[in-house]
Amino acid sequence: MITFDMKKTDLSINHSVIPGLDELIAFSNHLDIKISRALNGCVLIDAGIDGRGSFEAGRRIAEICLAGLGTVKLRASTNYENWSWHVDVHTANPVIACLASQYAGWSLSHGKGKRAFNALGSGPARALGSKESLFDEIGYRDKADRTCLVLEVDTIPPVEIADEIANECQIEPENLTLILTPTSSLAGAVQIIARVLETALHKAHALHFPLEKIVDGIGSAPLCPPAPDFLTAMSRANDAIFFAGQVHLFVDAGDDEAGKLAEDLPSSASKDYGKPFAEVFKDAGYDFYRIDPMLFSPARVTVSSVRTGRSFHAGKVDLPILHRSFTSVFS
Repeated sequence: MITFDMKKTDLSINHSVIPGLDELIAFSNHLDIKISRALNGCVLIDAGIDGRGSFEAGRRIAEICLAGLGTVKLRASTNYENWSWHVDVHTANPVIACLASQYAGWSLSHGKGKRAFNALGSGPARALGSKESLFDEIGYRDKADRTCLVLEVDTIPPVEIADEIANECQIEPENLTLILTPTSSLAGAVQIIARVLETALHKAHALHFPLEKIVDGIGSAPLCPPAPDFLTAMSRANDAIFFAGQVHLFVDAGDDEAGKLAEDLPSSASKDYGKPFAEVFKDAGYDFYRIDPMLFSPARVTVSSVRTGRSFHAGKVDLPILHRSFTSVFS
């Protein structure tokens, strides 16, 4: 087991996220999002279901996913023909911001059959109520009386889901906020692509790299064009990371460890690399669990050792596949 001891920290990600969350609500009209309350008093932020949402809403939601411990920016660039805008991410607390908050690790479900609701939650509420073993490994938990969770869904969750989350977090339902970002929405695209750094942290964890040695991280990926159907939208957002996402990790490790991490991190190290994600998903029988988990990582990585001053590079940006993904409809 990998152990990253954060038990002595006084950092509360649920407190650090509140300013950004309150601003999101305060500027809801300008961001084209809708605010309402569920029957139990839970606050619902609709960023793409009935409200259209916006790229700026997605940028702010991505920072909320990082628990207020990172910055997310939209940037223009002429590096890639036709795809000029990029999502840039930075955090000086990559393990806590990305793995304890941004990672979509809280599995939620209610009902059966056609009425079943299923979602994966990300955000600081995970550190309060999720039963993921990941928190035992990184040695971090939080305590707070107010929290939020981001759900990548295209329907309003049943009140039972909000009740379950509030109960597990041991807070009153009116102190819970659920942020809803459909994959096909403008906000949804930004908040997914903003996970480019998180995918590198999650893969480093899967590769058993000591997480306490990752001291800083920066990531960037191109902003994909929107698509009205789920499959195309999901493929484009993921492919932005798999084929053009770039991450720079700074590690307190020797050259052998840093070089090995760089070699293993890129998406091209996966056996499923080489075609748009929608085609990979189709070939897997639309079963996520049949897809090689090593695919979920950035295209190109740099790992710099703060101990020796050397940097190691691996992977590549694959513009032909990116262009194919961004211009194809897979539904």
